[in-house]
Amino acid sequence: MHYTKHFIKVTALALVGAIAFGACGNGKSKNNEQAMQNNEQAKVYFTSEISPESLVKIYKALGREAQGRVAVKISTGEGGNNHYLKPELIGQLVNEVNGTIVECNTAYAGTRDGSERHWQTIREHGFIPTFRVDIMDEEGDMFIPVSDTTHIKRNIVGSHLANYDFMINLAHFKGHAMGGYGGVLKNASIGVASSNGKANIHTAGYSEVYDEDTWNHVEDQDGFLESMAAAAQAVHNYFGNGERILYIAVMNNMSIDCDCDSSPEAPRLKDYGIMASLDPVALDKACTDAIFNIKPTEDNDNQPLIERINQLHGLHTIDHAAKIGLGSLDYQLINID
Repeated sequence: MHYTKHFIKVTALALVGAIAFGACGNGKSKNNEQAMQNNEQAKVYFTSEISPESLVKIYKALGREAQGRVAVKISTGEGGNNHYLKPELIGQLVNEVNGTIVECNTAYAGTRDGSERHWQTIREHGFIPTFRVDIMDEEGDMFIPVSDTTHIKRNIVGSHLANYDFMINLAHFKGHAMGGYGGVLKNASIGVASSNGKANIHTAGYSEVYDEDTWNHVEDQDGFLESMAAAAQAVHNYFGNGERILYIAVMNNMSIDCDCDSSPEAPRLKDYGIMASLDPVALDKACTDAIFNIKPTEDNDNQPLIERINQLHGLHTIDHAAKIGLGSLDYQLINID
């Protein structure tokens, strides 16, 4: 059932967030600016082991301690989907940082399009009572500034984002029926956006309210991809110009379909490993490079995912994110095995 949410007026709250968490004007994080000035490559860490222990290990390899009230942004998975990151895999990391699992409601009819049904799905997928969980737009929206206003003029996120000092963007890397692929950029943009914010991004700024008319205005594919990049940058900047956020991508169960699909295609790729970085552009670039560079075999076929990415111009999200200063396309891959 579709519904329309009323915006909560949080001008003061957004202003506090911009000051307290360092929302910046030029869109470039301090780390990225320093790296550009020093001609340094972004560091992307890799382990082929996918386990609770390796998640903690790669988090520690980043050298940035999650402090304060820590949000761990994942996808809780649509009902019927079994590819989402399981509680038993992520549990040690969440406990290590004393984190809260955070999510937002969806902008399509399904098992997560409203808080009541979403809570039920969260329980069915085992996140409760294992973790603290927060549906960030359960009580409405707040606005955070975007630096790239080509399409969206502000980023509409769950109002509970203001409750957190630090974010771990813990993404499941896989395909996506609209974006081509889903990695940390999508997890920061569509994932942190409220239902209204998702409508704003998907329509490339045409609508700031999710209602029955939303999907009649999803026409500009590159505008959508560029809006995702802009929204991801807004979240990155909100957390201290990128100083209080880090990014991890788990490359397992890599279907051509997202965890938001209730009936995803079976994965044709073998599980690959985990990558992590302080630079979201470099991380998504490293993940997609890894997929494109696999030599396909009968039991490890990268072609379906490559075709999905190419058909939807998915790499444009990464290129545009680099263009607007969110991160670097140049990276150094560091194996921690």
